[in-house]
This record gives sequence, C-alpha cells and structure tokens, in this order.
Amino acid sequence: MLPAWEYGDAVRVTRNVRNDGTFPGIATGDLLVKRGSVGHVVNIGTFLVDQLIYSVRFLDAQRVVGCRVEELIGADEAWLPSRFEARDRVTAAKALRTQEELLVPPGAVGEVLRVLRDDGVITYHVHFEARPGRVFAVPEAALGALGEADERDARL
Repeated sequence: MLPAWEYGDAVRVTRNVRNDGTFPGIATGDLLVKRGSVGHVVNIGTFLVDQLIYSVRFLDAQRVVGCRVEELIGADEAWLPSRFEARDRVTAAKALRTQEELLVPPGAVGEVLRVLRDDGVITYHVHFEARPGRVFAVPEAALGALGEADERDARL
C-alpha cells in the first residue's frame, strides 16, 4: 500500500466528518470537520491491515482527525461543493420519469448513498422509499432538503 499523500501535504475533506465515538470529549455523531475544509497530513497509519488512515490537522477546526483516502482530495484539486452528502435524507423536487413511466413522484423521500463530482457537475446516487431496491442517479436540481417536520412524518 503506497500512500496517496505524504507528511505535510495539504488535503481537502470531501464529506462532513462526524465523531464515530473515537474522538474524546465530543458526543458521538457531532460534526468534527465540515466538508471542503483544508488540512495537512501529520501522520499515516493503518486500520485492519489493508486501509491507510491519514491523521489530518485542520487548523480552522483546531482538530486532528483520522480520514480514509476516499474522504480526501488534494487541496489544489478542483472542489465543487455539494448541497447534500451521503446519508442525507432528501425529497424528489420534481417527478423522475422515463418517457413512458413515472419512476419517483414529487415529494418522495429518499437517502443519498453517494455524491458524484464529475466534470463540474454534481449528481447523487439516491435510494427512494417509493422504489425499494432501486438506486437512481439524480442531479442536484431535482432534489430538495427533507425538513425536520418532513423527517418526523417520514418516520411515522
């Protein structure tokens, strides 16, 4: 395993990093570092023998956080901020359809599985409850945020 970055390299975190219970003094689930933040690699370790973990110092957040390679890009690489991230609950802002069939009705609740940043365009892999077992590639403009009231209703 060769590291993608070395000590001192500037990197950007591509998703919000939350406490998984291993960061002392902060509640599990609380935000540690906001996506798009830039930090510097201060250490490189391994997890389960086959995964590199980069300890990154984020000066703005005044924290050193462990990040996996898929959570980082070089600080000088193009960064396209996204409205949503993996595990966010969203709604379909408009009907998703083929020419013949309504696939997802407007207002359907879904969960973002992955954020894709290709060629300056953000697309999301989303699983909608209205279509169990199917994953859709959805442009950002076709999604809306699931509000707190909507979230409560969705759980009922």
